[in-house]
Amino acid sequence: MIEFATHPSRYRHWRFSVDGRVATLALDVQEDGGLESGYALKLNSYDLSVDIELYDAVQRLRFEHPGVGAVMLTSAKERVFCAGANIGMLGQSSHGAKVNFCKFTNETRNAIEDASAFSGQRYLCVINGACAGGGYELALATDHIMLVDDGSSAVSLPEVPLLAVLPGTGGLTRLVDKRHVRRDQADFFCTTTEGVRGRRALDWRLVDELVPRSRLADAARARAAEFAEQCDRSTEAVGVVLTPLAKTLDEDTLTYDCLSVALDRSRGLARIEVRAPATPPPQDLPAIHAAGVDFWPLALARALDDAVLHLRFNEPELGTWVFCTSGSADHVRLADAALLAHQPDWLVREITLYLKRSFKRLDVSSRSLVALIEPGSCFTGTLLELALAADRSFMLEGDFEGSNLGPAEIGLNEMNLGALPMVNGLSRLESRFFGDGAALDAARARVGAALDAEEAEALGLVTFTPDDLDWDDEVRVALEERAGFSPDALSGMEANLRFVGPETVESKIFSRLSAWQNWIFQRPNAVGEEGALKLFGTGNQASFDRKRV
Repeated sequence: MIEFATHPSRYRHWRFSVDGRVATLALDVQEDGGLESGYALKLNSYDLSVDIELYDAVQRLRFEHPGVGAVMLTSAKERVFCAGANIGMLGQSSHGAKVNFCKFTNETRNAIEDASAFSGQRYLCVINGACAGGGYELALATDHIMLVDDGSSAVSLPEVPLLAVLPGTGGLTRLVDKRHVRRDQADFFCTTTEGVRGRRALDWRLVDELVPRSRLADAARARAAEFAEQCDRSTEAVGVVLTPLAKTLDEDTLTYDCLSVALDRSRGLARIEVRAPATPPPQDLPAIHAAGVDFWPLALARALDDAVLHLRFNEPELGTWVFCTSGSADHVRLADAALLAHQPDWLVREITLYLKRSFKRLDVSSRSLVALIEPGSCFTGTLLELALAADRSFMLEGDFEGSNLGPAEIGLNEMNLGALPMVNGLSRLESRFFGDGAALDAARARVGAALDAEEAEALGLVTFTPDDLDWDDEVRVALEERAGFSPDALSGMEANLRFVGPETVESKIFSRLSAWQNWIFQRPNAVGEEGALKLFGTGNQASFDRKRV
């Protein structure tokens, strides 16, 4: 089983340090510290274990070190920055493992860019030696790339000529969309194995700054200090420690304080129940800060994030995730009100951003998402995002016979109007009604109202509203039908339908790049017995099927 919880005291691959307003993450990969046996992580090459630590470090910098304004990414090894994803690991991994690895690594790079854009923590990459493949893709996620000018150190994306695959973590998209590298120059860069160094790398916008080796350390510190001065967060702010998640895992259940997952392997589904706060959440800032990780919105973000990752990596055959909620809708509304009232506060801002990232991780998961809205549910505000993210939702009309809970209701609030955007830059409400301004306006006009099944269906906020007599059969048939379809076809269909409208760098990476990389990772030219990924390092040349169709 793959576990995503870690701590700097347990890091094997990163050196984590903070000096005032500047933090340093130095890559020092332990060769025998890979997640699996059978390969050595030489030249600071990485596997999932390296990225799990990086993801943890980025999260801790945002929550535990609010005074940090700049983060330096560099290498602790002499004359090598990072050789990218480990080829031996990729060569022996299953297709599903490779795809999950690339997706998680993408999300970690996106989290770095999110910290730069919204948290005031800007990232500087100091390349002190050879930087290839995923190593350069890591650099591309930062705000500023500093390359040592020593006549030999180069940046490169050699996946196409060497491995017959693509850069897997956004490199192609970031070259042309983020760094505005000219297309013909990017074409040359991505088809040469030796990469580009020195003045050409600078002129082609592959890096932002060249520095002689003798001045590299001083120049990096000066640039980091300059970035740190631009941070809007107070140096007096006291961080919130991300203590270990309270989590219980047994054969068929996964339980957190505010969320539980029931694993139904015979039906190929996971039932995820999110619980509202048991008591009214605090409304004033001192109480929110005092609550720390126990403040319900932060607890929810952490639990949902961990549960999605657990299901992705450890339960790949559970192809349908069914979302339910329970508890007081009033308490959910109070939690949302606290977030909305205190957005200028650094911690409240970070919690909202974490919720955004956790819901995005849900959106881009290759699973069918279904929401069941029943009496006793609390799909309102932040939790309504679960239903809006679903591919299909069912809301009971009326109540169940013998129940005293009353009819199900849902509710929109300001959290649904843009605070938690998808990777396409739109809210889930805007995505739902893309191209239908009248429907979007009608839904917005009902913000703050408790909506029963009839009105929710009329507004287009739910898919079906069966009554008590039809509920069990309609839900059962829908879930059984889903389980009978091709998982590959469902993944392609869902990804096409979920992300309407404009493209962003992030949506391109997840929809366009991930789709093609997924396909290429299955092709014999890459992974066949005579494919480039299989023969890399053997001295034998790959044998390609030359047809392009």
